[in-house]
Amino acid sequence: MRHGTQHADVATAELETALRGGPFHVALRAAIAARGLPLQRVQHHLSRYGVKVGVTSLSYWQQGARRPQRPESLRAVRALEEILQLPDESLIRLLAKAEERSDPERPTGRSYRSLVEASGVLERLLTELESPLDGGLHTIGHHERVHIGAHRELLGRESHHIVRAHKDGVDRYMAIHHGDPGCAPERTTVRALENCRTGRVLWHRDTGVLVAELLFDTRLRAGDTFLFRYGFEDGTAGTSSEYVRGFGFAGGQYALQVHFTESALPVRCHRFTQHSAAAPRSGRQELALSGRHRSVHLVEPRVRSGIVGIGWDWE
Repeated sequence: MRHGTQHADVATAELETALRGGPFHVALRAAIAARGLPLQRVQHHLSRYGVKVGVTSLSYWQQGARRPQRPESLRAVRALEEILQLPDESLIRLLAKAEERSDPERPTGRSYRSLVEASGVLERLLTELESPLDGGLHTIGHHERVHIGAHRELLGRESHHIVRAHKDGVDRYMAIHHGDPGCAPERTTVRALENCRTGRVLWHRDTGVLVAELLFDTRLRAGDTFLFRYGFEDGTAGTSSEYVRGFGFAGGQYALQVHFTESALPVRCHRFTQHSAAAPRSGRQELALSGRHRSVHLVEPRVRSGIVGIGWDWE
């Protein structure tokens, strides 16, 4: 009995050390060992949280052979913190440090850490609004128009959205706005422009994440389509250098158009993609700014999970 107690004390001490200094895979391995859970049991607990992760992936994570990157994997890491009785954000912080160390030449723009923190905030806000990540709607088409102001700031954006319900009773959509670093989400205005009206609005100051409930005034049946238009007026942050859109699920067509003010034109623009916030950027392609309309755009005929965006240089 005494030997078992000593073993538990050693495991606990190793876990505390790993949580303080990392790296991520050592802390995860120590946490699983301290709780005495085989990976099959960990997988079972994750499934009760609605998260699907294979035993092989869990094994790779704790060996350091791979790191969680996709949105579903980041959800798994947050669930693991609860399952393994760890402090909130303890594994997520170590994961963010690992990713930033492994890619010191990551392009400027939103850091991996900021995107991971925003994903956690978004989940909490959606939970507070009693909305799942999948709100019962599939996107058929989404045309997004972003406006960059005279002071190079993200002035606002407008979305024209076409969706199809995949279950009965859907009567709302959760629109998400992630402002640039330094923004004031409490001063962002939500505009319900067509076939919807604004419901509850929640925001998180530190990450700049805002979630707006758009009410349809009708209940869709499975298979019904719906078209609505909405926008956000921002203009509360400093210089903007890119606009990114993340997709947790594969979907329909997505078009992004960025429009610049005549007195503030960038010297070059490009599009890019990322498989996840942690992955390197790829698919870079220069975009020509149209002289008369001062805009650039990209079109994804069928989006895949991950990130697409447009970046620009001012000088």
